[in-house]
Amino acid sequence: MTFDPTPPHEPRRPPPRSALGPRQLVGAILVLLPVVLLLGGLSRCSFAPGGPEIDPSAGPAVDAPALLRDAARLAPFAVRIPAVPPGWRSNAVDRATVAGGPGTAVRAGYVTGAGRYLELVQSDAPEEALVRDVAGTVPPPTGVVDVGGTRWVVYGGDEALWVADVAGVRLLVTGSAGEDEFRTLAEATLAGETLPAGTPPPR
Repeated sequence: MTFDPTPPHEPRRPPPRSALGPRQLVGAILVLLPVVLLLGGLSRCSFAPGGPEIDPSAGPAVDAPALLRDAARLAPFAVRIPAVPPGWRSNAVDRATVAGGPGTAVRAGYVTGAGRYLELVQSDAPEEALVRDVAGTVPPPTGVVDVGGTRWVVYGGDEALWVADVAGVRLLVTGSAGEDEFRTLAEATLAGETLPAGTPPPR
């Protein structure tokens, strides 16, 4: 008969931490990594049913009227300066050639007071070429809206596009905002100052 010194009901003790090998440490890290990533992602994200939101006070800000006046000096068409509402911020203005077709585009990006993004594109390019340049394709039109007596053709896609022809210049509005903010930018563009082609910037 042999004597077992270990009591029958004593729980088995885990090995000391110093006894853990590299395999056990790697396994523990792989278990914890998804939890850390999940918690980090949740702390940075917010739910936005209408599309992505941007902090209106964050990011770069540019003087859109001044930059649009400068663009009008070189643009071969009349350039409008939108009279956007207080609380809207412009974050970019540029001028470029329309890809895949003749024409120049003057672009101005805006962050609305609600934190949505909109872009206004003014161009002398044909409507189809301008839509393809902005959207990468020509989605089917989904309807027409009237803003201030001006007819805007609405195109579907990942983001809606509104296009109007005003005195031979194509005006295009696109972005993540809702219809009300699309209308606001369309109205602000139509009501804004119009600079004839080649207008020199003020001294």
